[in-house]
Amino acid sequence: MSSQEKPNLELRTNEEYTILEKSDPNWWRARDKYGKEGYIPSNYVAEAESGLERFHWYCKNMNRSQAEQLLKSENKDGGFMVRDSSKAGKYTVSLFAKSGGSCRHYNICTTPQGQFYLSEKHNFDTIPELINYHQHNAAGMVCRLKHIVSNRARPPSTAGLGYGVWEIDPHYLTFIKELGTGQFGVVKYGKWQGQHDVAIKMIKEGSMSEDDFIEEAKIMMKLRHENLVQLYGVCTKQRPIYIVTEFLANGCLLTYLKEGLIQHPTADQLLEMCKDVSEGMAYLESQQYIHRDLAARNCLVDANGTVKVTDFGLSRYVLDDEYTSSVGSKFPVRWSPPEVLLYSKFSSKSDIWAYGVLMWEVYTLGRLPYERLNNSEIVDQVSHGFRLYRPQLANERVYKIMTSCWHDVSEPSNFILTPDLLYELQ
Repeated sequence: MSSQEKPNLELRTNEEYTILEKSDPNWWRARDKYGKEGYIPSNYVAEAESGLERFHWYCKNMNRSQAEQLLKSENKDGGFMVRDSSKAGKYTVSLFAKSGGSCRHYNICTTPQGQFYLSEKHNFDTIPELINYHQHNAAGMVCRLKHIVSNRARPPSTAGLGYGVWEIDPHYLTFIKELGTGQFGVVKYGKWQGQHDVAIKMIKEGSMSEDDFIEEAKIMMKLRHENLVQLYGVCTKQRPIYIVTEFLANGCLLTYLKEGLIQHPTADQLLEMCKDVSEGMAYLESQQYIHRDLAARNCLVDANGTVKVTDFGLSRYVLDDEYTSSVGSKFPVRWSPPEVLLYSKFSSKSDIWAYGVLMWEVYTLGRLPYERLNNSEIVDQVSHGFRLYRPQLANERVYKIMTSCWHDVSEPSNFILTPDLLYELQ
């Protein structure tokens, strides 16, 4: 019987099949999890990995010194892996913290009932459940598990949804629900090709200099950092045009802070949010990119609580006079230094000023900067040296970094903002 005559079994990605017969090297008889049997092409399947080997964070046959070397070379705060312990059958979590530049090693312990724990209060039936919990909670460790570091080859990843592809076919997009309305129009949550989560900005006609932006989008797609919201592509063949980006489940940082989506945040959690933004902004500056509109409303939070910067550079394409003129009511006066307010002079220094205001937003849990002043009063008072007060949740060292960001460019200053400054605060 030829392969065409055999009853074929539908193959689905990441599903497991039991192989029943291998008499034909090209077509194997198999059973799926629903009990349905049929033939599948042998070159489309691979033997399932068992146990921890299915997880990318597990590094088999790695010793302590190799783990430290790899974690330090990656140099990511919260970089971690799970490896075999020196005791047979046991496992260790190796974790790198930028504060002090040190690696910590935590043995995964077992209760008499066979549950696993790193911190005695938090027991789990499986190691993957334990790792998932500590990816969201430090719970006694130096920091939470933030970035998987592995010596295993990762599947290739691209900045967009295809190699060299920046134009996305809108027929592959499914709109699921509205997330809100931004500067350029409605933002919706959807799927690309029915499986990839995406955010879709539907650009209101007349709100953006579209041709200029489309050229810029090709460059913006190449910007890739774990603390930047990834631009996947654009749909420009119809109106309105769409901007398709990575979707972040916890939404806007400002809402996250104001609406208490993070319950009673600790000083470490607030500092971690600021560190995330500083890493993204340091990368933008290394690419000679100026954001021009950095604020908590232009940062998003993923399912793990990691903060990512979005809408970088987009303000250059706004056609709204109320926004583009520094006397306009929509202009981000509360995040702007005197040289922007008076001369519309944007630079990496104006981004640093805005970053200081963003830190203030984080430590006030989303209060409006200069809440008792109107725009013209802010322009006058800030130009004459007035600065935001110290938030109750910010200690003197944190506030000193904020105020260091708010230097008038006409004043002499040796201050350089780097993410390392924030790591020193821990």
